Amino acid sequence: MGIDRIGVVGAGQMGGGIAHVAAQAGLSVVLHDVSDALVGRGLETIGRSLARAVEKGKLTPEDRAAILARIEPQTRLGALSDCDLVVEAVVESFEVKAQVFREIDRTVRAGAILATNTSSISVTRIAALTERPERVIGMHFMNPVPVMKLVEVIRGLATSDATAQEVRDLALRVGKTPVECRDFPGFVSNRVLMPMINEAVYCLHEGVGTAEAIDTILKLGMNHPMGPLALADLIGLDTCLAILEVLQEGLGDPKYRPCPLLRKYVEAGWLGRKSGRGFYVYGPGS
Repeated sequence: MGIDRIGVVGAGQMGGGIAHVAAQAGLSVVLHDVSDALVGRGLETIGRSLARAVEKGKLTPEDRAAILARIEPQTRLGALSDCDLVVEAVVESFEVKAQVFREIDRTVRAGAILATNTSSISVTRIAALTERPERVIGMHFMNPVPVMKLVEVIRGLATSDATAQEVRDLALRVGKTPVECRDFPGFVSNRVLMPMINEAVYCLHEGVGTAEAIDTILKLGMNHPMGPLALADLIGLDTCLAILEVLQEGLGDPKYRPCPLLRKYVEAGWLGRKSGRGFYVYGPGS
């Protein structure tokens, strides 16, 4: 089966980025969210990103217009019914994802692939909620999607070879490098990344260094392009906390215990860039 039309459920940072790269690769895209405002915000972000590419000479104004024209904004799940593949990119919560997958399984045509952009939750568990577990797979894009080259491809226990191959081919088509890994909590990327971020939060919590000092040491000493606390702000502190909780519960190891300071920031609504404040303050003049 060829994949020419995809749906993206969730028009936020990740979903918008997935829609962006798919449309830029020539695919027809249905971008879905629960309200016109959320879908509109996602399209605006894509438009700004494409406008920067035009300014840098990477795209023409005509290219930008054509890419945006390939993205259909929708608030009705029924609009996804004829898609060849649907990617779920909602919040990192099993309960929310479970509800979405049950609905899209009923809505999207038989034989279509259902992919989850989860960064830690069991693909097997999600697939078991559907009538097509052999057509369910993890397709974990990295943030920011238009820039980062990796897509983790995670097969559930029932995922078919054909489904995995089609998703690998799609990742290559949209300019990404697919790397397959097994369905364990956090997969590879976040099983390695989140303990590092968590330890950086512990360093801040215990007064070992300021946020700026911790990030500078990792950037200059380990050649990281971004410090772990700034990266946590970019990912979203609520997402980091959710992933650590999945790791702790799924692997049963106390080394994944989220730092109390991370919990406190999330309780305060300091979620990072998306809320204007996390380990750093964002906005005009900051």
